Amino acid sequence: MSQTETPPSLYAAREPVFPRRVKGPFRNLKWVIMAVTLGIYYITPWIRWDRGPSLPDQAVLLDLANRRFYFFWIEIWPHEFYFVAGLLIMAGLGLFLFTSALGRVWCGYACPQTVWTDLFILTERWVEGDRNARVRLHHAPWDARKARLRLTKWTIWLLIGVATGGAWIFYFADAPTLFVNLFTGQAHPVAYITMGILTATTFAFGGFFREQICIYACPWPRIQAAMMDEDTITIGYREWRGEPRGKQNVEGHGDCIDCMACVNVCPMGIDIRNGQQMACITCGLCIDACDDVMDKIGKPRGLIDYFTLKDEELERTGGTARNIWKHIFRPRTILYTALWSLVGVGLVFALFIRSDIDVVVSPVRNPIYITQSDGTIRNAYDVRIRNMTGADRQFQMGLTSEGILLLKVEGATDNAVTVAANELGQYRVYVDAAPDQRAAGLERSDLRLWVEDPMNEARAYVDTHFSGTGRHQEAEDD
Repeated sequence: MSQTETPPSLYAAREPVFPRRVKGPFRNLKWVIMAVTLGIYYITPWIRWDRGPSLPDQAVLLDLANRRFYFFWIEIWPHEFYFVAGLLIMAGLGLFLFTSALGRVWCGYACPQTVWTDLFILTERWVEGDRNARVRLHHAPWDARKARLRLTKWTIWLLIGVATGGAWIFYFADAPTLFVNLFTGQAHPVAYITMGILTATTFAFGGFFREQICIYACPWPRIQAAMMDEDTITIGYREWRGEPRGKQNVEGHGDCIDCMACVNVCPMGIDIRNGQQMACITCGLCIDACDDVMDKIGKPRGLIDYFTLKDEELERTGGTARNIWKHIFRPRTILYTALWSLVGVGLVFALFIRSDIDVVVSPVRNPIYITQSDGTIRNAYDVRIRNMTGADRQFQMGLTSEGILLLKVEGATDNAVTVAANELGQYRVYVDAAPDQRAAGLERSDLRLWVEDPMNEARAYVDTHFSGTGRHQEAEDD
């Protein structure tokens, strides 16, 4: 690069995009997905699920205060975070799978940024009119009408942002109670702060930074290239059929009449006829717009369509596109599907085999052991029993070992302890070896500490060890 040459800019200032309204199957699919996803997001915190008198009845709840995650009949404890990690891995593999098969289908249809942007554009169109009216309003000088329309639009956007932030915090506390506390000023400050941040980001990202978020803030456009190949089904322009552009019924002209319909409906403001671009979210609206124009001029649909690079090469030479399933089911997607299924099956298996009892045993290290006046060697252990059921439970503690060891739970009768429902009980446990056991000469002895629920015979155990040897005792005698 010469000293006088200006380096390329890595950022371009935003030019407002005013997508035109379009009808068609892809636009209808986006409406359905938007309604379903927003419905799930806003309604889920209000769904009730009876878990008993001692547990919350909110179906989906991230109870950070009590370090618990509830999802209908599933209850996840902090030590079971591997379930959450597994779900995140499945989400990542699912994203890889769909991207390798269908390109940026997540970005175009289900990404929160896309869904809320669609909602904001719908509001904008309802208040200010379709594309031409919004363009004129944008360039018009400020007057009472422009101020009224903008204020109305921004107010609705702000209300959507408030609803978005409010719905999010309802996942972390009892929704009806928090709803009342928000209006009476009794909610925790964190709730108001979180709600304010999410309101502001929704308002800004959906209203003013729409395309910039997808192009500059989101890393996925730059990662997706590694997930896609010549068999990936994505949106493209059949330029061998459409070029050269121009009026119809003119010899040598292609099917594209350069009406700009595909550009005018694009929420990213790009021209798909220039080829695949990082900004394209493959939402399919350009397909709806182009197919509508092709119908009007009597040309076949599909000038802009979902297809693959392999199909493009075949069609250029007069061949026929391959069956869509041959593109979807190929080694890469099969591998992603297998890994995704493996993680899912593993999580389901772990969910069904997990015990309602969790036990943690920590040997007391200071001192490692003591020798009592009668020669008995004693080890102490801190035992934590987690009762993961919805009712109080009495647990019986016991042990098995190589030698003859005796167990005693401090403050308990017959080594039985009661742990409240969904609570953690902590106990000091002593294990004694009679004086004659010292003759074994072992530095340490393995033992297994059991915890059993007599009501349903559920058991859990932890392997640990018992310290104290004849060798130590002989040193003391000397």
